[in-house]
Amino acid sequence: MTDLLTHTAFEGALRAIGAERYHVHHPFHHLLHDGKLSKGQVQAWALNRYCYQAHIPMKDASLLARLPTPELRREWRRRLADHDGDGVAPGGVERWLALTDGLGLDRDYVISMEGILPATRFAVEAYVRFVRERSVLEAVASSLTEMFSTDIIRTRVSGMLANYSFVSEETLAYFKPRLTQAPADVAFALNYVKHHAHTREQQEQCLAALRFKCDLLWAQLDALHFAYVAPALPPPGAFRMPPP
Repeated sequence: MTDLLTHTAFEGALRAIGAERYHVHHPFHHLLHDGKLSKGQVQAWALNRYCYQAHIPMKDASLLARLPTPELRREWRRRLADHDGDGVAPGGVERWLALTDGLGLDRDYVISMEGILPATRFAVEAYVRFVRERSVLEAVASSLTEMFSTDIIRTRVSGMLANYSFVSEETLAYFKPRLTQAPADVAFALNYVKHHAHTREQQEQCLAALRFKCDLLWAQLDALHFAYVAPALPPPGAFRMPPP
């Protein structure tokens, strides 16, 4: 039987997945951050990403219901507040709607998700189902894409502010809190998987869960690129970009 990885080696294997597969490397993100997209293409990205953002608290709530201790449930409730808000301060979902508002998208249309790409919907629903049905360990491991998110957030904000006249710091307000929230989320989740993956098989399950999540994020950008960049063939019912 293959030996259990040390905590250092296990973390290194997790981080290697991000270095290879995280969607920061996707050509669509290079276009987005370098100012190469039209306003309509940026709108399509923000609209489809809303579907993902709106489902994050749903997947977290499904995991919360399965966590066995008050300590774990308190930790995961914090994530729900980060995304849903606490009734006073807006959460990530509301801040993402501020982004789509700023890009000129009708809020009711965004919330309805009528214009979402089918591939986006399938990918997001697959993630919610994964977290609901797999082990708690695998579900927590799938959240570890946040290990790689702070760099992409900094690159995205600086690139979009520099290259698009139709965005502002207020438009991109979603991202600033994530620079502190994501590292806190990672610290907990990474510690959890390192100390609860007691066998090499469980470690491999965690690695597979993180690969799944990276692939899911990549697939969403594949769909955006196909529909709105090249060959620019949005499917029936999907968002149509306004004329230039």
